[in-house]
Amino acid sequence: MQNTNKWLPYLYIAPCLIFLALFVYYPIVENFFYSFYGFSAFSVEKTFVGFENFLNLFKDDVFYIALKNNLWYAVISIIFQVFGGLILAAILEDKLIQLVSGIFRTVFFLPVVISMTVIALLFTFVYNPDIGILNGLLNILGLENLTRAWLGESETAIFAVIAVSQWQSIGYIMMLFIVAIQNIPQELYEAAEIDGAGKIRKFFSITVPQVKEMFFVTTLITLTGAFTVFNEPYILTGGGPGNSSEVLGTLLYHSAFGKDQMGYASAVATVILMITLIVSLVQLKVFKTGKDV
Repeated sequence: MQNTNKWLPYLYIAPCLIFLALFVYYPIVENFFYSFYGFSAFSVEKTFVGFENFLNLFKDDVFYIALKNNLWYAVISIIFQVFGGLILAAILEDKLIQLVSGIFRTVFFLPVVISMTVIALLFTFVYNPDIGILNGLLNILGLENLTRAWLGESETAIFAVIAVSQWQSIGYIMMLFIVAIQNIPQELYEAAEIDGAGKIRKFFSITVPQVKEMFFVTTLITLTGAFTVFNEPYILTGGGPGNSSEVLGTLLYHSAFGKDQMGYASAVATVILMITLIVSLVQLKVFKTGKDV
């Protein structure tokens, strides 16, 4: 009976482990294996090419354009989603706006639950160079020289796409920080008020240190999302014009289903995996956090 109880917890988690093994870890290993072969979707046999797919990838100019765009995604998302989400959460948890904070939480969180397809259609109207809201607003403000085809110009396409991601995702990060802030003991804020600390001082001296674990989680989520993003650039621009808004996710898709280079696409997927793993490990090492998560 004692031996049965010993193995009982493992039986409960066995279905989860089986699903993880079948739908997560096995595809990762299989993809890594495929990255050393050259084949198409309809190939009967696969040709072993060694590191040729990786060498061709690192010689591909489009790969570096995509990597640069993913880096832009990461930097801008950290600034607006993580830092912006923390500031929004701190403001909404302030006593002065407690009565209406629920309304603002709903307003900021609502884009998170909207389908990306719907959001993309919405922003195609926002960015439309002729009848779009953005250019219309700039015209009203007398800034006609700033109007342009936001999704149709190589200089602005990727940043227009990134802006959509910030608008959609900041509410989710904000809610995570709100949960963390609500768990901070109020005695700390009361003691700070007695010492004469203002709102800004309390934010940097109490709120920021107390939410460092959630800061780690949100940063990890944001960085991982930045290097695996696909929906927004694919739906809004398809990686264009040219390759100006290409990201690693769309490069993988175009290689697999556009050029039918499955081995090359597997190499791209392997590089994406390695980048996300390295980013996670560097963050754990440098920030020395996440130990309590």
